[in-house]
Amino acid sequence: MAYAYVVGQITIKDAGKWAEYRDKVPATIAPWAGELVFRGKRAATLAGFSPHTDIVVIRFPDMEALNGWHASAAYQAIIPLRQDAADVVLVSYEA
Repeated sequence: MAYAYVVGQITIKDAGKWAEYRDKVPATIAPWAGELVFRGKRAATLAGFSPHTDIVVIRFPDMEALNGWHASAAYQAIIPLRQDAADVVLVSYEA
């Protein structure tokens, strides 16, 4: 089975708003069979340059589910909160 992943590179601007956003995400991914793979903070940059300090990886069963999640009303409703809370780059990948 080929999975699809969302990788988010994050720099938090408002920790309180970020916590609120982060708490709302699981309910948006559940209907799409998404699962949080991991969240973490940068320990070291081993090559190149990365301006972001945090990362999140979410796995979906396929790109259709990933795209459905991202376009869903539930996720779209919390994007303004995300934008207030952090600078985020979201990239999708197929495996």
